[in-house]
Amino acid sequence: MQLTPRLTERYSWERKATSSMYKKRIVIKVGTSVMANRDNRIMLSALNKLVDQIAQLYEDNIMTVLVSSGSVNAGREILGDSVIEDKSQRRQVYSAIGQPRLMRHYYTLFQNYGMRCAQVLATKRDFNPGEHRTNMINCYEGLMSEGVIPIANEDDAVSVSHSMFSDNDELASLIAELIHADMLIILTDIDGFYTGHPAHEDSRLISEIKVDQPVEQYVAKTNKGETSGRGGMESKLKVAKHTAAKDIPTYIANGKRDRVILDIIAGKPVGTKVTI
Repeated sequence: MQLTPRLTERYSWERKATSSMYKKRIVIKVGTSVMANRDNRIMLSALNKLVDQIAQLYEDNIMTVLVSSGSVNAGREILGDSVIEDKSQRRQVYSAIGQPRLMRHYYTLFQNYGMRCAQVLATKRDFNPGEHRTNMINCYEGLMSEGVIPIANEDDAVSVSHSMFSDNDELASLIAELIHADMLIILTDIDGFYTGHPAHEDSRLISEIKVDQPVEQYVAKTNKGETSGRGGMESKLKVAKHTAAKDIPTYIANGKRDRVILDIIAGKPVGTKVTI
């Protein structure tokens, strides 16, 4: 089944001549707060729930690209407290150590379902028009055509200053545009976008936001979330609006909720949906 093109005139040169073998393509971004416990250690049970849902989507002919945080935490589990004083260098080291560990977890979990996964690391400049972007497109298209689940993350080992994404929310958005996804799901540790701190009785969850709807005034009152990651709710709202404006509906939802991804795909009222 051929997907509805999500292309603007600017990117028309990227159109693939072949049709997709999947009825939908979705991008799922999972934040560190969903994957880690209070001690900032990666929970295999959380990863297994995530992989189980992706496997069920695959059985329904829906292809997922997973944007996964967690490499820094995984590296810290191995190395422990680092003697490196420079914060950027320390992050590079943790990530370089943690990426293989994190991918080993995913490889094993997907293998349990008879599925394959692959790692795709990127820096921000890889998405600029030109040869790097074309190579990225070819990589994702090739992996998906082989039924392999791409697992993306920022290449923290070499990504510094101008080549860094603001966070993995931005990376997920860029990938969603790159592969012309039908949907972007951002998983965090709260149920969606609230009018205040989620713990306050007078706060309410906003179930749907339009890209031109002025809700930014609520951000300062909202749970920042993802304390061990870089992206808070302000980033998520900005990314969600940007992505939705590209005609890619975007959801912000609680990744710790059972079957959250499957419920979103089924059209159930889960999280906050951002649309045009």
